[in-house]
Amino acid sequence: MNVLRTRAEVRSGSTALRAHGARLGLVPTMGALHRGHRALIRRAVAGNDAVLVSIFVNPLQFGAGEDLDRYPRTMEADLAMCRAEGVAAVFVPDRATMYPGGTPDTAVDPGPLGTILEGRSRPGHFGGVLTVVAKLFHLVAPGAAYFGEKDFQQLTLIRAMVRDLDFDLDVVGCPTVREPDGLALSSRNAYLSAADRERALTLSRALLAGAGAAADGGPAVLKRAGEVLAAGSGGLPAVDTDYLELCGPDLGPAPQRGSARLLVAARVGSTRLIDNVPVTLGEE
Repeated sequence: MNVLRTRAEVRSGSTALRAHGARLGLVPTMGALHRGHRALIRRAVAGNDAVLVSIFVNPLQFGAGEDLDRYPRTMEADLAMCRAEGVAAVFVPDRATMYPGGTPDTAVDPGPLGTILEGRSRPGHFGGVLTVVAKLFHLVAPGAAYFGEKDFQQLTLIRAMVRDLDFDLDVVGCPTVREPDGLALSSRNAYLSAADRERALTLSRALLAGAGAAADGGPAVLKRAGEVLAAGSGGLPAVDTDYLELCGPDLGPAPQRGSARLLVAARVGSTRLIDNVPVTLGEE
């Protein structure tokens, strides 16, 4: 497995991996890899001739007061996972490599979809996400890129960017990976105390309860999910809910019947977590 650190290395390395018509898969990450990332990597390995994983904690997507400096960094363990899963190359740039002139003057505007949900709570976040993803797409030129559905708004925006800016690749969304008790895997789960982890379970429980009320329509979904969030878990204080919203599958307005998405964000102690589930409205 090659570890690539410069722009020149990743360009030449990805070109070599694409030689003779080989299909190259890309898994962009910020490191602190867990079983959710492993699932992405395995999906990419199964669907491509070679896979490149990027590991870069992107400063552009962190706002003032967010956890850029304390975001988990586990490079040796990350490289070991990639090696064990048959990854051909890992791109591990530093900030100066990705942004040689400092903060770029030109960036990708996510448009109106970037101002709702996470974008409303974290202004500028998705501009930073799309800018670094676009740069990775240009540097690596993959045939497919893999993203988890846990970050569903991110996945939706990346698909829109690929469509609107004519990137020649497939964007593959992969189901959220959960702990046996339902907690969605996230690198930020490492911040949770034992009590806060128990409190965090209300996110997935609320989503499951809301989905269970889908036959009765959107208002019933939100009512039931909201009740679970407000009740808390195990007698512990309720989480500090940022939003609980029901949207269409493209994050537009939810339909009266058919496919929708139920999304939640909440602060648990000092940690902000997100989760979501698909919902089919008006059907048993």
